[in-house]
Amino acid sequence: MGRWPGSSLYYEVKVLGFDAKSQLYTVIYKDGTELELKEQDIKSASGFQTRSRSRSRSPGRRRSRSRSPGRTTRRSSSRTAAAVAAAAITDSAPSSRRDTKLKDTVEVTLSPLPQAAENNSNNRHEKKEEKQKEDNNTSNKVNEKPEAKVQTESEKNQGRYNLRRRKDDGDTKPVEAKPEKEAKIAVAPAASTLSTPLDFGGKIGAYFWLLFLPAWVLFLILQVNLVDPSLVNFPPPLPPLEAFWDAQALGFVTLWILFQAVLYVLPVGKVSEGMPLRSGERLKYRTNGFFAIVVSAVAVAVMVHQDVDLTYIHSHFLQLATASFLISVLLSIYLYVRSRYVGQEQLALGGNSGNVIYDFFKGHELNPRIQDFDLKFFCEMRPGLIGWVGNATQNLCFKNIFQQGLDTPSNSMILVNLFQLLYVVDGLWNEEAILTTMDLMHDGFGFMLAFGDLVWVPFTYTIQAYYLVSHPIPLSLPAVIAIVILKIIGFYIFRKSNSEKNAFRRNPSDPKLSYLKTIHTATGKSLLVSGWWGVVRHPNYLGDLIMALAWSLPCGFSHLLPWYYMIFFIILLVHRDSRDMSECRRKYGSAWEEYCRTVRYRIIPHVY
Repeated sequence: MGRWPGSSLYYEVKVLGFDAKSQLYTVIYKDGTELELKEQDIKSASGFQTRSRSRSRSPGRRRSRSRSPGRTTRRSSSRTAAAVAAAAITDSAPSSRRDTKLKDTVEVTLSPLPQAAENNSNNRHEKKEEKQKEDNNTSNKVNEKPEAKVQTESEKNQGRYNLRRRKDDGDTKPVEAKPEKEAKIAVAPAASTLSTPLDFGGKIGAYFWLLFLPAWVLFLILQVNLVDPSLVNFPPPLPPLEAFWDAQALGFVTLWILFQAVLYVLPVGKVSEGMPLRSGERLKYRTNGFFAIVVSAVAVAVMVHQDVDLTYIHSHFLQLATASFLISVLLSIYLYVRSRYVGQEQLALGGNSGNVIYDFFKGHELNPRIQDFDLKFFCEMRPGLIGWVGNATQNLCFKNIFQQGLDTPSNSMILVNLFQLLYVVDGLWNEEAILTTMDLMHDGFGFMLAFGDLVWVPFTYTIQAYYLVSHPIPLSLPAVIAIVILKIIGFYIFRKSNSEKNAFRRNPSDPKLSYLKTIHTATGKSLLVSGWWGVVRHPNYLGDLIMALAWSLPCGFSHLLPWYYMIFFIILLVHRDSRDMSECRRKYGSAWEEYCRTVRYRIIPHVY
């Protein structure tokens, strides 16, 4: 039996796991609500009994109380509530309670757990009263199923809330008076692990994505090289095996990552604190991404001045992708091996399934670090993201000039590069905001993020620019203006909504945010229903979607391939919204339902 936080009501629970660091048990109630409870809030059902009470204050009509010496003296209001609660959960009980037979019952308490001092005083009073009314005990028992759930009127609005008890630094095990027959504490196995529901298709899905993601990147690169990159030409012809490997390309990728690592560790820029972990710790991060991209741009300018052939990236695109893939695999293996030697509190809930392949794919350790060098944060924001525009995309402009015999890149190439450059620069300028995202807060660092950061971002997000090198699309001035306006609208929604979310997550009590409306939840957190978050669900995704459309329009409609990012983002949006909705319903219960009624507009209707 687990006590519902904020009350003294006990319901039947199943213990899912135990966190040795926080000393909290993860339990699940009959309605699917998951909570984290302390040891003293979990007891065996055999230690509880329920006795009905009359609503009358008359001593002659007052029901006798349980013999448990831990019970405190009740006021009439408590007796009334107990009677109402007992009636609500006893569906099979007869209308005449005097004829109800004595059966195994569960104690329902509506007052806070008493302190030891109160118990000593109350026990003497209870024993005296119980002795006087011992003959009436049998007729006053209430037949109740142990698994029945008490739900008073005050609880209906929070019946599905997922509550996490806050940690009390000075919390010690309370002194409880011993009942005549001491209740046993339900203890979970010490070796049990905490995890969250598996996503991406679970364990079988992990095998699929490990094979599909590299194959899809290879398909895009080979397909975009065709004179006619139409899907009717699938599959694209495979080049000889030696075309995939180039030692110089591996050296180039390695030097690029090391160069970004040096910029990351330099004592330049702000040191920011991440969000609190399960242990309460807040990690520190060097957020100097804007400095890194400026230095990288200067390095590119120097190479241009020195007449370095920047078309190397275009001509060795496949070999560079292969080298990056190799590095991501080696990094993923290292991350999984080192995660086997860290404590449970350092593991990611989502990548702690116990299945080697799934945990390798999803990420076993939450925040792998070498001293103060955070591997996940570095890979998320530096080599792949800056490489996307700082090297790959910008260098494709030069190939466009040389191959088409132009004095300057085409309008379509300029728009694609400027739009994506603005997106990346904005992300690095507001680098601190990534610390409140799902990737940093919840996802472990494994193959999924390592491959995504080092291979997926720099070699698939550049497909549009790569396509325009061989398939230039002329754009009229009105078309350019319309696409620019569309981009500005999407960027404004994206930046404004993300700024609201980040500021609110970091300090909800900030006076500057007092104008924002919220819905309070039983977890202690609040749901934002003001600003852009009161207009549409996930407005940041809406801004992203509009920007993706602006990136794709300069490529025209001759082929589906340059619309890949748009299609991919919609699929990603469906997955993320689906996962978010499931998680939010579990965490916030009826508060989330209220949020959905308040914010009705949605981006992908069938997701909800």
